[in-house]
Parts: sequence; structure tokens; C-alpha cells
Amino acid sequence: MVDLQVDFLPGGSLAVTEGDAVVPLVNALARRFPHVALTQDWHPPGHLSFASSHPGRRPFETTRLAYGEQTLWPDHCVMGMPGAALAPGLDLPGAELVIRKGFRHGIDSYSAFLEADRLTPTGLAGYLRERGIRRVALVGLATDYCVAWSALDARAAGFEAVVIEDACRAIDLDGSLARAWRDMEAAGVGRMASGTLG
Repeated sequence: MVDLQVDFLPGGSLAVTEGDAVVPLVNALARRFPHVALTQDWHPPGHLSFASSHPGRRPFETTRLAYGEQTLWPDHCVMGMPGAALAPGLDLPGAELVIRKGFRHGIDSYSAFLEADRLTPTGLAGYLRERGIRRVALVGLATDYCVAWSALDARAAGFEAVVIEDACRAIDLDGSLARAWRDMEAAGVGRMASGTLG
């Protein structure tokens, strides 16, 4: 379960349209899987990915950081603040692992597997391997950013990956959703609806 947090819900600082609509579906799906892990965006105040950290820059502009191009975001999911909390109504009693990402001041993190520098692992791949898990199903927010990056990195790490499309919502910034689906399909990421889950 990827980043289902208050700041990504309607009314949050980086709201994903209808992000709250996936909560009941995610709750139901979680009970159908023997293993559940989740991610939580967890930024320090003044994180380098925040537009507010770059005088004169605005949210959704891009800049160049040491590790490459970076979209500048509104301040969001600041550690310990209400917006970083998991979504109200989220009920995942069987969750075994929480991966907090984006907590390094100078590196953003979309993927559940690797930070945006593409070098720093989160530890999720090792955890899954040690548990004998070979296939991951992804749900959450946002399809075109954190879900897609996680799915692509799952494939790169040797896991089968499928995105449960109706249990995700997208930002869709300048065609980002279509690009994400093209990239995921090219990498062999599966795409399915929750109703077809066997």
C-alpha cells in the first residue's frame, strides 16, 4: 500500500483527486493477502523537494538537483505533522512493515524500493526476499508517481508486479499518467481490476 496519507487526500496540501475513494477498497483487499507492507512519505521540514525551499520557485515547476530533474512539490507529509498521518478510516491490522521514505533532506523518494537518487535502497527488496515473496500487488497514491516508481523498481529488483488499477488514483500532471502506464507496461508490470483478483 503506497502513501495513502492525509496530505494526498482531498483537502490535503498535495491532494490526489478522489484519493480517499480507494480507502475502503484497500481495506478489503488487504484482508485477501497473507502479507501487507505499506509506505509512508515522511519528509523533514524544508525538504529539498519542496518549492518553498527554492526562493522564487513554485509548486510543480522542475529543477535540477544532484541526482537529476526534480519536480518541486508543495510542502507535504512533513514528519510528525497531521498531513503525514495515514488516511482516516484506513484499517490494515495485518500490516507487517511500514517503509518511511523521503526522510533524507536532500533526496526525494517516490519508490518503495529506491530513493530518487536511484542508489539508496529502502530495504523493502531484502525484506520481501527474506520472506520468500516473489510477486507484489500495488495499491495507493499516486498511480503516476509513487505507485509507478514502486512497480518499476519491483520489476528491476526481480519481482513480479501488478498494479490494482481501481485501488489507485493519479495526479496526472502534464500527461504523467499515460507515460507511467506506458513505462510500466514496457517493464512487464501487470494491470488489473480488484474484481478480477483470484
